[in-house]
Amino acid sequence: MTYGPVDFIALEFKTDQLTGESLPALLELVEKQIVRIIDLVIIQKEDGGYRALEIEELAPDILAIFDPLDVEISGIIQVEDIEIIAEAMEDNTTAALLLFENLWAIKFGDAAFRSGGRLVMFDRIPFEVVNETMEIFAQAEA
Repeated sequence: MTYGPVDFIALEFKTDQLTGESLPALLELVEKQIVRIIDLVIIQKEDGGYRALEIEELAPDILAIFDPLDVEISGIIQVEDIEIIAEAMEDNTTAALLLFENLWAIKFGDAAFRSGGRLVMFDRIPFEVVNETMEIFAQAEA
């Protein structure tokens, strides 16, 4: 079986401001088979301490929110990963740690390799950096 590249992201939200607004966008990516969620851990940090919850440990009402994502429980996100993110989190926040496979890249990657291509480099430029750079270019052109 061929796999696509896998990304790890940790998104932190103020716990009292959780709206779930980003979930429909993620669900759309899953439904269109652009990405596949292969692991998900929720971290809640309060008063300097934290609690990590695997998806199967979530309360039924919260689980219902994540259920449409069809998360595979791979266990790839390890305790060490959770500890690093929890340490970086602010108090009174909730973070979602996601490991997702980029399904869109499988067909392209297979075709490139079959035709003799070789991956020389792969890097992800964070959207904040792209947006800042594009803004600088737009201002310079104006």
